[in-house]
Amino acid sequence: MLLAAGLQLPFLGELVTLLGAGTAIAYLCYRLRLEPVVGFLLAGVLVGPGGIGLVQNETLIGRMAEIGVILLLFSIGVEFSLEKLARLSRLVLGGGLLQMGITTMLVALLLALMGTSWPVAIFTGTLVALSSTALVMSLLTERGETGSAAGQASLAILIFQDLAAVGLVLLVPIMGGAGGSATDVVFTLLKALLLIGVVLVLARLLIPRLLDYVARTYRHELFLLTVVTLCFGTAFVTGLVGISLALGAFLAGLVVSESPYAEHTLSEILPLRTVFNAMFFMSVGMLLDVRFVLTNPGLVFGIALLIGVLKAVVTGASVLALGYGPRVAAIVGLGLAQIGEFSFVLERLGREVGLQPLGQPDGDALFIASATLLMLVTPLLLPAGHRLGRWLEARWPVRLPAELTADGQEVSLENHLILVGYGRDGQHLAWMLRPLQLPMLVIDLDPHRVLEAREAGLPTLLGDASRRAILEAAGIRQAKALVVLIDDRTAAERLVRLAHYLNPTLRIIARAGLLRDVEALREAGADLVVPEELETPLRLFSHVLNAYGLSAEEVAAEIQALRADNYQAFRHPEHVQHVLSALTRDQLHTREVTVHPTAPVVGRTLAELALRSRYGITVLAAYRNDRFIPNPGGDFQIRPGDRLVLVGPAQAFVACSSLFRTPLAAQHARQLGFSAQETAELEKVEPSYPSQ
Repeated sequence: MLLAAGLQLPFLGELVTLLGAGTAIAYLCYRLRLEPVVGFLLAGVLVGPGGIGLVQNETLIGRMAEIGVILLLFSIGVEFSLEKLARLSRLVLGGGLLQMGITTMLVALLLALMGTSWPVAIFTGTLVALSSTALVMSLLTERGETGSAAGQASLAILIFQDLAAVGLVLLVPIMGGAGGSATDVVFTLLKALLLIGVVLVLARLLIPRLLDYVARTYRHELFLLTVVTLCFGTAFVTGLVGISLALGAFLAGLVVSESPYAEHTLSEILPLRTVFNAMFFMSVGMLLDVRFVLTNPGLVFGIALLIGVLKAVVTGASVLALGYGPRVAAIVGLGLAQIGEFSFVLERLGREVGLQPLGQPDGDALFIASATLLMLVTPLLLPAGHRLGRWLEARWPVRLPAELTADGQEVSLENHLILVGYGRDGQHLAWMLRPLQLPMLVIDLDPHRVLEAREAGLPTLLGDASRRAILEAAGIRQAKALVVLIDDRTAAERLVRLAHYLNPTLRIIARAGLLRDVEALREAGADLVVPEELETPLRLFSHVLNAYGLSAEEVAAEIQALRADNYQAFRHPEHVQHVLSALTRDQLHTREVTVHPTAPVVGRTLAELALRSRYGITVLAAYRNDRFIPNPGGDFQIRPGDRLVLVGPAQAFVACSSLFRTPLAAQHARQLGFSAQETAELEKVEPSYPSQ
């Protein structure tokens, strides 16, 4: 009614200003080949209170930013699974404990030596130790590196930090002398563990059934509302027991990941996540007080540099201690060098109980300015981590086994297959190839995956396959084929280029996360590049061609033509016009129908059906129990499971559709919103049809 009366919502102008600035600057960053996150952060700095001041409602923007964080962590949880989380348990506990413990201790010790009290020193150390889950995972997602070794290690450490934040919320008042006790901390942690246990039970028992029930309604809006309610409801409950909303959303995503509707859920939530996630990064930019930075540039940049270097070194060393190589350590170290969004929450809580960061009168402003600057440069630090990692690798000694063995037998490195990446796809491929007894060698950066491959009886190498020493040890010059299944696109391109150079006769097959990566891998020397985002449509494409009557050989030829053309047809639809020329008029009118057990045609002969005289449809052939029956006679009795090859005009199939429609299909029709009258018409069988 307010809008109808011509009134404006008070916050709408500021919201439009912020979104407009974010869009414009993000586009500019796109033209400059910078990450969009940089544009969102700069937009917040520009129009926020510390900039030109066009947006002052920090509370509203902050609330929308929290929604963005919740949706981001929920989607990350959906992309994961409980099985993957279990595989990361060693990383979560080992890497997270090392990173947080050493960082907190070093910062606290440094401040204590400068005369700061121990409570304030430890408090500041915990603020510095936390990194931004939202920022790091957003950048890794955009770069397609969440499944890489560096992405997995980063996520594991971030999960530990979010878990540690539960206890920090209660520890801060104790350090400030504002009440609370160790018993309260233990009690809250026990509640958190209990909640996680409940989530695990729900993931296995209740939620998949709920989503299945909702999905069967075929109501898009109902499914979306259910998913959003599950996401925010879980986050709300975790907030009630003292756990961060972000961690709660991640747990909700894990619950959904165990259902068959994980991919569908992800596609539904992505548009919402994109909008609110942009609000989060803009809200971070609004925290920066430009005037304070201009007044104290040396101090602000000095503290930011010190924190960044300290965190990068400690985090990188923690990753090295877990058995990873220097490249992964460099990427994770620089990627987590910033300060997290939850540190701002803890800083505000500490200020309320008399804890000032860095032990300075203006410590809060100095900390916020330094933390915001580190967030601003993080999109630049992540690519720098790749470059630093390659530089370190060239100077890092490689430990190689004296000989490769599997099940106690020495492996022959001649005409063998080298499989790089033992993730989900790598494991499936290895499992399918095992019966062929092909000589195979697995290379992976992840020690846990290497152990899994060894337990499966496969010869393995632990290391970065994009390094020449590793490839040489794998017998790259004598190998017959190389399959690259890693998510790090930079390392994949380098690996393909190096392998092709070392062995030009090598057959190289690579997986690309995105369509834009296909060309780079082909140019690097890959013989075949399989893009994840297109192979599913490609399979659907082949099934569609089958439905229109093309033979298996013709379909295979068309698929091969698409791949040989570097998937140009998906960029330019006119490239698939030649496919239509392969379809004859008869094929366009041919359909293959599988008879359902409850279909009205079951038990009837072709003579009784009289499909040709009634509808103009001819039965060309039938398949029964894999037996081909050409031109069946009038006494052919239709049974459940028969596949009938029919030919006739399109309208004839419409007229006789009720003969093949089942009650279940009609039920689906009602669920899709058809009226009772429409449903009755669908189920109606022609009166002249013989009664059973």
